[in-house]
Amino acid sequence: MRADTGVGDRVGADRVGAERVGAGRAGAERATQMQRGGLERVRGLVADGTPLGTALAGEGHLSVEAILAAHERASARLLGAGEELQRLLDQPGVTDVVVHAGHAWVDRGAGMEEAEMPLGEEREVRALAVRLAALAGQRLDDAAPIVDGTLPSGVRLHAMLPPLSADGTSISLRRHRQDALSFEELGRLGAYGPLTGQVLRALVEKRANAVLAGATGTGKTTMLSALLALVPLHERVVCIEEVRELQPHHPHVVHLQARGANVQAAGAVGLDSLVRAALRMRPDRIVLGEARGAEIREVLTALNTGHAGSWFTLHANQVADVPARLAALGALAGMSPAMVALQASVALDVVVLLRREDGVRRVAQIAALLPGERDSLRAAPVLEVRGGREVPVAGAWEEFHAVWMR
Repeated sequence: MRADTGVGDRVGADRVGAERVGAGRAGAERATQMQRGGLERVRGLVADGTPLGTALAGEGHLSVEAILAAHERASARLLGAGEELQRLLDQPGVTDVVVHAGHAWVDRGAGMEEAEMPLGEEREVRALAVRLAALAGQRLDDAAPIVDGTLPSGVRLHAMLPPLSADGTSISLRRHRQDALSFEELGRLGAYGPLTGQVLRALVEKRANAVLAGATGTGKTTMLSALLALVPLHERVVCIEEVRELQPHHPHVVHLQARGANVQAAGAVGLDSLVRAALRMRPDRIVLGEARGAEIREVLTALNTGHAGSWFTLHANQVADVPARLAALGALAGMSPAMVALQASVALDVVVLLRREDGVRRVAQIAALLPGERDSLRAAPVLEVRGGREVPVAGAWEEFHAVWMR
């Protein structure tokens, strides 16, 4: 009898426990439904013109967590990249999120990897791209199927519609840090070694005109922002970019941003016009976010007229490629290779090359820009990083050190 009674007690206890668990789940579901219903009522009231505070006051059961979650979803939809993509962009370490052929890819610093997430059909992806373009103040449709811009959150947008993007709407989003890394922080992250750090500081202090080169995603903008923070506080820096990305911690920085043409194909203001305008703004240093076209003529002219200590970035895979890249850009402005070499050999002093290796963006090489044979330009390496070791180049280093490090 005692054994039977014990079994019965345990069965009864299990039944009570199960009922309590069921009741708890049901209660949680009811609470969730109440939260959702309350949020829907608040949305409806606000849509009808009721102040947000008044609408919330009538829904005392709404939790702080529910309100914050609703705010994050609304921000992602109205100011960001949508709930799914914004969730990726908000993850630590993420620099790029791209959408192509119905798939999303993310770069966390070690290269692209596919992100498993529902993107919907092509029409939904296209609608997202159009909405993002509108957030950036741009137009995206069949008449203007390519767009570049910046979202209110600071994320850089590039989007392209079919048939130019043959596999479906393409969206590329690049996130920049809201708080730019300092030069010291970059050093702790492995972006440069002790000797390289001394060289970079000296180039800023001695007002060298420098090219910051590297492939896409090597950290050129981040490094340039950190270097500009080393500029003396009394100097005025004018930054010229297609889309604002530079964020130097400096009290006197003027940001100029290019503008595309409007619907009537009028009103465009290019980088070349902004460089000319910058010369009339009493700059101590002129910085071009990226040289990619005919504006190189205005930049070289500006650097030959007394604006020492200026920088610009350039896409190149190695320092030896920089003279050819400059010549190619000069050709877009109607300059001959000999003219580019003549101007650049006087205007430019140094090339700093960045690479991304093993997920770390670091300075890989520093070279001096010198006149070459037959009206050419050459990049002579003076410091190289090999296997993590900083190796001065014999002969060239001594001459470079005498000019910039004393």
